[in-house]
Amino acid sequence: MSEPEQWHGTTILTVRKGGKVVIAGDGQVSLGSTVIKGTARKVRPLAGGKVIAGFAGATADAFTLFERLEAKLEQYPNQLMRACVEMAKDWRTDRYLRRLEAMMLVADKKHSLVLTGTGDVLEPENGVMGIGSGGNFALSAARALVDMDLTAEEICRKSMTIAADICVYTNSNVTVEILDEE
Repeated sequence: MSEPEQWHGTTILTVRKGGKVVIAGDGQVSLGSTVIKGTARKVRPLAGGKVIAGFAGATADAFTLFERLEAKLEQYPNQLMRACVEMAKDWRTDRYLRRLEAMMLVADKKHSLVLTGTGDVLEPENGVMGIGSGGNFALSAARALVDMDLTAEEICRKSMTIAADICVYTNSNVTVEILDEE
């Protein structure tokens, strides 16, 4: 008996540089070896545009997490770190949420964070982090480009193109959200 096919990956990347924080994500949704959709929007603004977030993993799970994070941001306005820690606690301890298979990158003017279902809330080194099936490819490219004379958005776009050329679960249809740190 074969196992059911799984929804596969994505690539989400964040870069903080030059007074801006950018989160970029590709648009591919795959089921097994089939591309189901190429224009999914996995990066979006939250909290009235004060926070940007991107997800990697099962789509329905990610929307549940977006809703939960939005609720925590309402409960703790202008406190991204606290909202994320509280959500991570819920994610780790709630029986329903523990089954969710997704990761998130979130950012506001001060912090960039990675959230996982194991309760992790991590701040990336050097303001660069990638998640998803192509996350390490995009992360490697971004780290190589971050010291060059490029904007955060340019680094994200170039890195996402590199990831799409390498990872079969990542495409070149990139969504970008940007926040000014000021």
